[in-house]
Amino acid sequence: MKRMLDCMVMALALAASAAHAQLIPPDELVKGVMLDIQRIIVQDKDLQSGDRKKTMRLIEEKALPHFNHLGMTALAVGVHWRKATPEQKARLAEDFRALLMRTYASSLSAFGEQKFEFRPLRIKPEDTDVTVQVRVLQSGAQPVTVDYDMEKTPRGWKVYDVRMAGISLVVNYRTEFANIVRDKGVDGLIGVLEAKNKSLDAAQAAAGK
Repeated sequence: MKRMLDCMVMALALAASAAHAQLIPPDELVKGVMLDIQRIIVQDKDLQSGDRKKTMRLIEEKALPHFNHLGMTALAVGVHWRKATPEQKARLAEDFRALLMRTYASSLSAFGEQKFEFRPLRIKPEDTDVTVQVRVLQSGAQPVTVDYDMEKTPRGWKVYDVRMAGISLVVNYRTEFANIVRDKGVDGLIGVLEAKNKSLDAAQAAAGK
């Protein structure tokens, strides 16, 4: 389930430019991006095989601008965010962004095989916070609902959380982070995030990707 969640987080990645995204309703943005990413993966054997450099470059250029990483980090750190210094907040956001980027990279190649059902979205012109629902259709199994929690910003619609079958990415990290901060403090959490990123880099390097 976690792997599929990672894939679905990455699904929202590939949009046009942020300026263009301002003109697109959130549900249409999600649909267009998800279908686009499938097309790109199907046509690119390097991405299918998990080429690390190409995947990381793709994420950096296309994915990251469409997520509110600072907001996601604040939500994941929870009450401890207010206690962190500006320098600690900057490092937490940078390390969490890097962790999500590496997580996306590890699961991107599998996304090309997914099939989706895009649910209708009722949205009013004044709405600034919506949830876009997508159902992942699985052969021989019940569909899984993935919710994209999105907020309207001056730079277009941004994702601040992803929930799969009701399980929140941010809440999952919040529980883990709270335990780390309780035992090691905010600097300890920064150290853990840095170690995780190094571990993922080493694992991907060992795999030859």
